[in-house]
Amino acid sequence: MKRVGLVVAYDGTKYSGWQTQPNGITIQGALNDTLSELLGEKIETIGASRTDAGVHALGNVAVFDTESRIPGEKFSYALNQRLPEDIRIQLSEEVEPDFHPRYCDSEKTYEYRILNRRFPVPTERLYSYFYHYKLDVDKMKEATSYLIGRHDFASFCGSGAQVKTTIRTVTSMDVWRDGDMVTIRISGTGFLYNMVRIISGTLIEIGNGQYPPERMDKILKACDRGAAGPTAPAQGLTLMGIEFF
Repeated sequence: MKRVGLVVAYDGTKYSGWQTQPNGITIQGALNDTLSELLGEKIETIGASRTDAGVHALGNVAVFDTESRIPGEKFSYALNQRLPEDIRIQLSEEVEPDFHPRYCDSEKTYEYRILNRRFPVPTERLYSYFYHYKLDVDKMKEATSYLIGRHDFASFCGSGAQVKTTIRTVTSMDVWRDGDMVTIRISGTGFLYNMVRIISGTLIEIGNGQYPPERMDKILKACDRGAAGPTAPAQGLTLMGIEFF
């Protein structure tokens, strides 16, 4: 028995998120089915990040155990010939038998993209959130300074989350504009359910002038989901990558 690690990229548009569901097509389900058919054994992958429906990834990480003698690095080629075209393995390799992508220390990086212009662009509709009111990126960037560090992020936790604690650590944040595209990049050692999308929705409200940047500090300290902004739509979010320590 050996454990194989995968770096998985996917367009989440057609999927009900990462995690296997009884009544939905998921990324994990597609991987499990494809691997089970390829290897002739029942395979259950374990993912590092259980992304929501419609969220994309360039570098999610998963592992699986197998009796197969196929070298770890060959799985990427075999899987990419069989998986749907909106899921592609970027790297495969044999890893330590006890490596668990959810329980090892890591830093995840997400980007939220906002198409900020007068009219939508059809080719961007699946990979960004169209927002036509002018955003002040400097104010948004100023507001991110209150979130960096170890805090109680209860104000930015989606309802229905089952967690022991809402304390998380954000290691870095940035906001920038490139033409009509505003990008929010956030890195941290762990995130709550919908945390990045709620932070993004709150930053949009600050960027459009509803609140001053310092309001972010009060929202954070309130530890109340009702204090923060809306949950930004899923299609603007991409898991860029995960670094393990």
